[in-house]
Amino acid sequence: MAEGDVTEDRLLGGRVHLRQPADGFRAAIDSVLLAACVPAAPGDAVLDVGSGAGAAALCLAVRVEGVLVTGIETDRGLVRLASDNAEATGVGSRARFYLGDLASPPIRLSPASFDHVMANPPYVAEGSGRPPRDPARAHAMVESGVRLSGWLDFCLKMVKSGGSVTIVQRADRLADVLSGLNGRLGALTVLPLWPRAGEAAKRVVVAGRKHSGAPLTLLPGMVLHRPDGAYTDEAEAVLRAGGGLPVLRG
Repeated sequence: MAEGDVTEDRLLGGRVHLRQPADGFRAAIDSVLLAACVPAAPGDAVLDVGSGAGAAALCLAVRVEGVLVTGIETDRGLVRLASDNAEATGVGSRARFYLGDLASPPIRLSPASFDHVMANPPYVAEGSGRPPRDPARAHAMVESGVRLSGWLDFCLKMVKSGGSVTIVQRADRLADVLSGLNGRLGALTVLPLWPRAGEAAKRVVVAGRKHSGAPLTLLPGMVLHRPDGAYTDEAEAVLRAGGGLPVLRG
Protein backbone atom coordinates (compact mmCIF):
# COMPACT_ATOMS: atom_id res chain seq x y z
CA MET A 1 0.00 0.00 0.00
CA ALA A 2 1.65 3.25 -1.17
CA GLU A 3 2.21 6.21 1.15
CA GLY A 4 -0.37 8.33 -0.66
CA ASP A 5 -2.99 5.63 -0.12
CA VAL A 6 -2.99 5.91 3.68
CA THR A 7 -3.69 8.60 6.25
CA GLU A 8 -2.04 9.20 9.62
CA ASP A 9 -4.71 9.27 12.32
CA ARG A 10 -4.80 9.22 16.11
CA LEU A 11 -7.21 7.66 18.60
CA LEU A 12 -7.58 7.94 22.38
CA GLY A 13 -6.28 11.48 22.54
CA GLY A 14 -3.28 10.68 20.35
CA ARG A 15 -2.07 7.59 22.19
CA VAL A 16 -2.99 5.20 19.37
CA HIS A 17 -1.18 5.75 16.06
CA LEU A 18 -3.38 4.56 13.22
CA ARG A 19 -2.27 4.47 9.60
CA GLN A 20 -5.26 3.36 7.57
CA PRO A 21 -6.46 3.44 3.96
CA ALA A 22 -7.45 6.87 2.71
CA ASP A 23 -10.34 5.31 0.78
CA GLY A 24 -12.62 2.40 1.53
CA PHE A 25 -13.50 1.35 5.05
CA ARG A 26 -12.01 3.52 7.78
CA ALA A 27 -12.11 2.93 11.53
CA ALA A 28 -14.62 5.08 13.38
CA ILE A 29 -15.77 5.47 16.95
CA ASP A 30 -17.39 2.01 16.81
CA SER A 31 -13.94 0.45 17.12
CA VAL A 32 -13.05 2.57 20.15
CA LEU A 33 -16.35 1.84 21.88
CA LEU A 34 -16.05 -1.88 21.16
CA ALA A 35 -12.62 -2.01 22.79
CA ALA A 36 -13.87 -0.02 25.77
CA CYS A 37 -16.53 -2.66 26.47
CA VAL A 38 -14.19 -5.66 26.67
CA PRO A 39 -13.69 -6.60 30.36
CA ALA A 40 -10.01 -7.49 29.94
CA ALA A 41 -7.43 -7.47 32.73
CA PRO A 42 -3.62 -7.35 32.55
CA GLY A 43 -2.27 -10.62 31.18
CA ASP A 44 -5.52 -11.61 29.44
CA ALA A 45 -5.44 -12.79 25.81
CA VAL A 46 -7.95 -11.06 23.50
CA LEU A 47 -8.85 -11.92 19.90
CA ASP A 48 -10.12 -9.22 17.53
CA VAL A 49 -12.03 -10.89 14.68
CA GLY A 50 -11.82 -8.81 11.50
CA SER A 51 -9.16 -6.55 12.98
CA GLY A 52 -8.63 -4.25 9.97
CA ALA A 53 -5.80 -1.78 10.58
CA GLY A 54 -5.85 -2.64 14.28
CA ALA A 55 -7.97 0.18 15.72
CA ALA A 56 -9.98 -1.81 18.29
CA ALA A 57 -7.10 -4.10 19.28
CA LEU A 58 -4.68 -1.22 19.81
CA CYS A 59 -7.21 0.84 21.75
CA LEU A 60 -7.62 -2.10 24.11
CA ALA A 61 -3.87 -2.67 24.38
CA VAL A 62 -3.37 0.98 25.32
CA ARG A 63 -6.30 1.05 27.76
CA VAL A 64 -5.33 -2.13 29.62
CA GLU A 65 -1.61 -2.36 30.37
CA GLY A 66 -0.33 -5.91 29.93
CA VAL A 67 -3.22 -7.25 27.86
CA LEU A 68 -2.21 -9.41 24.88
CA VAL A 69 -4.12 -8.69 21.65
CA THR A 70 -4.34 -10.83 18.53
CA GLY A 71 -6.09 -9.91 15.31
CA ILE A 72 -7.25 -11.93 12.31
CA GLU A 73 -7.90 -10.14 9.03
CA THR A 74 -8.47 -11.22 5.41
CA ASP A 75 -6.71 -8.21 3.80
CA ARG A 76 -2.93 -8.60 3.64
CA GLY A 77 -2.35 -4.84 3.38
CA LEU A 78 -4.38 -4.19 6.52
CA VAL A 79 -2.47 -6.89 8.42
CA ARG A 80 0.77 -5.08 7.58
CA LEU A 81 -0.68 -1.74 8.62
CA ALA A 82 -1.94 -3.16 11.90
CA SER A 83 1.51 -4.54 12.76
CA ASP A 84 3.14 -1.22 11.89
CA ASN A 85 0.52 0.64 13.94
CA ALA A 86 1.22 -1.58 16.95
CA GLU A 87 4.91 -0.69 16.80
CA ALA A 88 4.19 3.02 16.37
CA THR A 89 1.80 2.92 19.31
CA GLY A 90 4.40 1.22 21.50
CA VAL A 91 2.54 -2.06 22.05
CA GLY A 92 4.26 -4.17 19.40
CA SER A 93 5.41 -6.74 21.96
CA ARG A 94 1.79 -7.36 23.01
CA ALA A 95 0.08 -7.36 19.60
CA ARG A 96 -0.01 -9.95 16.83
CA PHE A 97 -1.95 -9.76 13.58
CA TYR A 98 -2.51 -12.71 11.24
CA LEU A 99 -3.80 -13.12 7.71
CA GLY A 100 -6.73 -15.51 7.52
CA ASP A 101 -10.48 -15.87 7.33
CA LEU A 102 -13.07 -17.46 9.55
CA ALA A 103 -13.39 -20.56 7.39
CA SER A 104 -9.64 -21.24 7.44
CA PRO A 105 -8.06 -19.40 10.39
CA PRO A 106 -4.29 -19.52 10.99
CA ILE A 107 -3.17 -22.67 12.79
CA ARG A 108 -1.67 -20.44 15.49
CA LEU A 109 -5.19 -19.58 16.63
CA SER A 110 -6.38 -22.45 18.79
CA PRO A 111 -10.06 -22.87 19.74
CA ALA A 112 -11.04 -21.97 23.30
CA SER A 113 -7.68 -20.25 23.87
CA PHE A 114 -8.75 -16.61 24.41
CA ASP A 115 -10.03 -14.95 27.56
CA HIS A 116 -12.05 -12.49 25.48
CA VAL A 117 -13.13 -12.20 21.84
CA MET A 118 -14.40 -9.01 20.21
CA ALA A 119 -15.73 -8.31 16.73
CA ASN A 120 -17.30 -5.66 14.54
CA PRO A 121 -19.00 -7.89 11.94
CA PRO A 122 -20.25 -6.44 8.63
CA TYR A 123 -23.35 -4.37 9.27
CA VAL A 124 -25.25 -5.19 6.06
CA ALA A 125 -26.73 -8.65 5.42
CA GLU A 126 -25.70 -10.30 2.17
CA GLY A 127 -28.14 -9.41 -0.60
CA SER A 128 -29.73 -6.64 1.46
CA GLY A 129 -29.74 -3.07 0.16
CA ARG A 130 -27.23 -1.44 -2.16
CA PRO A 131 -23.57 -2.16 -1.36
CA PRO A 132 -20.99 0.68 -1.27
CA ARG A 133 -19.32 1.34 -4.62
CA ASP A 134 -15.83 1.11 -3.14
CA PRO A 135 -14.83 -2.60 -3.13
CA ALA A 136 -12.81 -2.35 0.10
CA ARG A 137 -15.64 -0.60 1.91
CA ALA A 138 -18.17 -3.10 0.56
CA HIS A 139 -15.97 -5.98 1.75
CA ALA A 140 -15.93 -4.57 5.29
CA MET A 141 -19.55 -3.44 5.46
CA VAL A 142 -21.47 -6.19 3.63
CA GLU A 143 -21.54 -9.89 4.46
CA SER A 144 -19.84 -12.00 1.81
CA GLY A 145 -19.62 -15.74 2.20
CA VAL A 146 -19.70 -15.71 6.01
CA ARG A 147 -22.96 -14.42 7.46
CA LEU A 148 -23.43 -12.86 10.89
CA SER A 149 -24.25 -16.26 12.37
CA GLY A 150 -20.88 -17.53 11.13
CA TRP A 151 -19.06 -14.64 12.81
CA LEU A 152 -20.83 -15.42 16.08
CA ASP A 153 -20.03 -19.14 15.76
CA PHE A 154 -16.35 -18.35 15.28
CA CYS A 155 -16.22 -15.99 18.27
CA LEU A 156 -17.85 -18.62 20.50
CA LYS A 157 -15.45 -21.28 19.22
CA MET A 158 -12.36 -19.22 20.08
CA VAL A 159 -13.28 -18.05 23.60
CA LYS A 160 -12.53 -20.01 26.77
CA SER A 161 -15.23 -21.23 29.12
CA GLY A 162 -16.09 -18.29 31.35
CA GLY A 163 -14.57 -15.84 28.87
CA SER A 164 -16.43 -12.99 27.22
CA VAL A 165 -17.59 -12.25 23.68
CA THR A 166 -18.29 -8.61 22.77
CA ILE A 167 -19.95 -7.53 19.51
CA VAL A 168 -20.84 -4.11 18.10
CA GLN A 169 -23.58 -4.15 15.46
CA ARG A 170 -26.32 -2.08 13.92
CA ALA A 171 -29.30 -1.71 16.24
CA ASP A 172 -31.70 -3.06 13.63
CA ARG A 173 -29.79 -6.37 13.66
CA LEU A 174 -30.00 -6.83 17.43
CA ALA A 175 -32.52 -9.64 17.03
CA ASP A 176 -30.09 -11.52 14.76
CA VAL A 177 -27.27 -11.15 17.29
CA LEU A 178 -29.39 -12.28 20.23
CA SER A 179 -30.75 -15.21 18.22
CA GLY A 180 -27.22 -16.35 17.41
CA LEU A 181 -26.04 -16.08 21.03
CA ASN A 182 -29.12 -17.19 22.95
CA GLY A 183 -28.47 -20.37 24.91
CA ARG A 184 -24.76 -20.24 24.03
CA LEU A 185 -23.67 -17.19 26.03
CA GLY A 186 -25.00 -16.26 29.45
CA ALA A 187 -25.06 -12.91 31.25
CA LEU A 188 -26.01 -11.35 27.90
CA THR A 189 -25.86 -7.57 28.19
CA VAL A 190 -27.09 -5.00 25.66
CA LEU A 191 -25.73 -1.44 25.59
CA PRO A 192 -27.63 0.89 23.21
CA LEU A 193 -25.61 3.75 21.71
CA TRP A 194 -27.84 6.79 21.24
CA PRO A 195 -26.62 9.39 18.68
CA ARG A 196 -28.39 12.13 20.68
CA ALA A 197 -30.84 12.17 23.57
CA GLY A 198 -34.30 11.25 22.34
CA GLU A 199 -33.07 9.65 19.09
CA ALA A 200 -33.27 5.97 18.25
CA ALA A 201 -30.11 3.95 18.79
CA LYS A 202 -28.16 3.19 15.61
CA ARG A 203 -25.61 0.87 17.21
CA VAL A 204 -25.65 -1.62 20.07
CA VAL A 205 -22.92 -3.43 21.93
CA VAL A 206 -23.82 -6.97 22.97
CA ALA A 207 -21.63 -8.92 25.39
CA GLY A 208 -21.88 -12.16 27.33
CA ARG A 209 -19.93 -14.94 29.03
CA LYS A 210 -19.49 -18.47 27.75
CA HIS A 211 -21.20 -21.09 29.95
CA SER A 212 -22.71 -18.48 32.28
CA GLY A 213 -26.26 -19.02 33.48
CA ALA A 214 -26.97 -15.38 34.33
CA PRO A 215 -29.97 -13.67 32.67
CA LEU A 216 -29.98 -10.90 30.07
CA THR A 217 -29.52 -7.27 31.13
CA LEU A 218 -30.57 -4.20 29.14
CA LEU A 219 -28.41 -1.24 30.17
CA PRO A 220 -29.57 2.40 30.10
CA GLY A 221 -27.25 3.09 27.16
CA MET A 222 -24.86 5.89 26.28
CA VAL A 223 -25.64 9.20 24.54
CA LEU A 224 -22.81 10.09 22.17
CA HIS A 225 -23.55 13.68 21.10
CA ARG A 226 -24.92 16.84 22.64
CA PRO A 227 -27.50 18.88 20.65
CA ASP A 228 -24.67 21.01 19.17
CA GLY A 229 -22.97 17.88 17.80
CA ALA A 230 -20.09 17.82 20.27
CA TYR A 231 -19.41 14.62 22.17
CA THR A 232 -21.02 14.26 25.58
CA ASP A 233 -18.74 14.16 28.63
CA GLU A 234 -19.47 10.42 28.94
CA ALA A 235 -18.40 9.82 25.34
CA GLU A 236 -15.29 11.99 25.73
CA ALA A 237 -14.23 9.93 28.72
CA VAL A 238 -14.10 6.88 26.46
CA LEU A 239 -13.07 8.30 23.08
CA ARG A 240 -10.40 10.74 24.27
CA ALA A 241 -9.38 9.67 27.77
CA GLY A 242 -9.53 5.94 27.08
CA GLY A 243 -11.93 5.00 29.84
CA GLY A 244 -13.70 1.66 29.89
CA LEU A 245 -17.41 0.92 29.70
CA PRO A 246 -18.43 -1.59 32.40
CA VAL A 247 -20.82 -3.63 30.27
CA LEU A 248 -19.98 -7.00 31.82
CA ARG A 249 -19.17 -7.29 35.51
CA GLY A 250 -17.41 -9.96 37.49
